[in-house]
Amino acid sequence: MEYPHQPVLVQEVLDSLLTARDGLYVDGTVGTGGHSEKIAMLTGRKARLICLDRDPEAIDISRQRLASFKNKVTFVQQSYAALDRVLSDLSIERVHGILLDLGVSSYQLEHCGRGFSFNRDEPLDMRMDPRDKVTARQLVNRLGRKELEDIIRRYGEERRARRIAKAIENTRKRGPISSSVQLANLIRSIVPRSHGPGAKDPATRTFQALRIAVNRELENLESFLSKCPELLLKGGRLVILTYHSLEDRMVKKAMVDWERGCTCPPDLPVCKCGKAPLFRRLSRKGIKPSREEIEKNPRARSAMLRAAERI
Repeated sequence: MEYPHQPVLVQEVLDSLLTARDGLYVDGTVGTGGHSEKIAMLTGRKARLICLDRDPEAIDISRQRLASFKNKVTFVQQSYAALDRVLSDLSIERVHGILLDLGVSSYQLEHCGRGFSFNRDEPLDMRMDPRDKVTARQLVNRLGRKELEDIIRRYGEERRARRIAKAIENTRKRGPISSSVQLANLIRSIVPRSHGPGAKDPATRTFQALRIAVNRELENLESFLSKCPELLLKGGRLVILTYHSLEDRMVKKAMVDWERGCTCPPDLPVCKCGKAPLFRRLSRKGIKPSREEIEKNPRARSAMLRAAERI
């Protein structure tokens, strides 16, 4: 089987994540299994890999891809935000490493038929987990103009959020907006297209915003970051790949706070809070793909890898 998603920063992920040959690792967003396959290949026979994903199609694809490693791989259809419960159900307290590769995969953009791509004519769904109730179509057609504007501005960082929300409101009076191409063309009709290297489609930010809202992506990340320190063994590693500034700021802030520990005012001569550092960042600036990788895989251009070690 051909796997459409090309994993990003593979060697950098492996170098940052793997510390024990027979360790216990978690891929919290397994997708089509690109990173997990490499982890399984490079770890020992006694190692164990727990693979999570909200998307049942991703679980099925990864199960096929990692079939030769089935004795050490466990698959769970669940959000990484529920990792504490997943590990508890598996009678596991802490692990040696956790990987999160956030965002939408090439498979979801090109093959799943749920409206993630603005270049394909698909139902406006955008649910990672089809069991969830809220779809992008419901948000677009039912929310008030101000609520839509807030979502597009907050999650898409779109400067023209007001114009887009107003256009959506006016258009849906004539009938529901039901497909990804219908919404994309509406946005393109009012937002000028950028030109030059790295120019993005005018619909990019709005589609990002709707996907984040539908899947509660920032809430899930915040929930995971609050639990993460208790899920890693001493010396264990957390590796997170982000693809937009909202997620990256959250991850960076959490890692900085963990590394700092003490929250007392700087002019206080003696620490009163008693908070000790929890992690050591492996790279203060984060790691970006090389020019060569971006040329081979243009979707890697916005990736940022941040990693930290539990102390």
